[in-house]
Amino acid sequence: MQKKLKKCTLVWFRNDLRLHDNKVLDEAIKKKLPIIGIFLFNNESYLNKAFGYRKVGKFRLKFLAETVLCIQNKLKKYNIPLFIYNNSVKEVFFELNKHFEIVNLFFQKNWTQEELNGEEKVIVHLSKKTIVKPIFNQFLFDVDDVMNLFSELPRSFSSFRKKIEKHCDVPKLLNYKIPLQDKIDVMLGETLEFFQATNYEPKYKKQTAFPFEGGEDEAIKRVNDYFFKTKNLTVYKKTRNQLLGINYSSKFSAWLANGSLSPRFIYWKIKEFENKIIANESTYWLFFELLWREFFKYVSMKHGNLIFKKEGIQNKKVNTKIDNKVIKNWVEGNTSDDFVNSNMLELKRTGWMSNRGRQNTASFFVHDLKQDWRIGAAYFESLLLDYDVHSNYGNWMYIAGVGNNLRNNPFDVKKQAIFYDPEGEYRKKWLKS
Repeated sequence: MQKKLKKCTLVWFRNDLRLHDNKVLDEAIKKKLPIIGIFLFNNESYLNKAFGYRKVGKFRLKFLAETVLCIQNKLKKYNIPLFIYNNSVKEVFFELNKHFEIVNLFFQKNWTQEELNGEEKVIVHLSKKTIVKPIFNQFLFDVDDVMNLFSELPRSFSSFRKKIEKHCDVPKLLNYKIPLQDKIDVMLGETLEFFQATNYEPKYKKQTAFPFEGGEDEAIKRVNDYFFKTKNLTVYKKTRNQLLGINYSSKFSAWLANGSLSPRFIYWKIKEFENKIIANESTYWLFFELLWREFFKYVSMKHGNLIFKKEGIQNKKVNTKIDNKVIKNWVEGNTSDDFVNSNMLELKRTGWMSNRGRQNTASFFVHDLKQDWRIGAAYFESLLLDYDVHSNYGNWMYIAGVGNNLRNNPFDVKKQAIFYDPEGEYRKKWLKS
């Protein structure tokens, strides 16, 4: 006699690894069926290489492992299992389909090619009766509101920002209650050991400007600490271009990147801070940075795979080369410039680099060393804890002069070092450690 399958709603967690303000989870709850979750590690975006660099290096791998473990433990409190897989999609759904009748599948909607390829590989293994619903789940503003506002996305960020600020409102946080469901006595998937990262202890943990763990709990703690405990938000605009310490910038970007922190949560915490403490240039400027993040998402949505092309979204011919020795020296922090070297060493050793450092090292790579910007972008993708495909490639295109920039002005790295590291403290820290 064939075993009766348990009807359920499947939530495929991607870069939305949180319980708060999660539209995918909200939609799943509305179906009033038992919920199961999956996280798929065996994905080209993790395992493949670009220009010789792994898509996910050891720093982000550890951060991701901590993030997945956090949400898995939080879901357990509601008897919602999160099955973690490290094998082929075919094998995953062969196993799932033996135990469950998947009535609905909800997941975060993406539009870049690797993510779309991943969706196709999943959907093909579902019953034709399964309702499949991808949902935008990573934006500050409502996507329909923004799409209706622009007949065509402007090239300049300023034009985008001014119109958005005038005509769009940030939606309120979703207000749903996660039900305590009956326990599902099925043990599927694997433990987090396959990440080979949970026991990894960073050598430079005491020196890093980003000593934080992954996961929603740590993310929310950081927001509350940066805003209400230390009140560092009051001076954010003044300190955001500094290079040393934990609190010169918010450090929210890593949690935003893997979706363990909602941008709307940050926005409404800014509003709470402004109401309770102070509204000033700094509180606005953090919102301003969220707008940049938003802008690059629409840039990638509009231009698709052009953001990965050498000519960029401008289809502009660029005269660069590939010199492996020059590239290796840049990666190893062994160039002719000590400011570039110190930033590259910080990245290599910790997976973190300041925004000021990213702009200078990228400009040096493209304009001084004359190398293909896509190689630098791929290296950043591998190392950065807070890698976000839209922001990373949007910023690299911008620096290379093939993106949303209206002018192409290389950074004067020597002048930048004098201005932002006048006593050489930052350079001494990383060049001598």
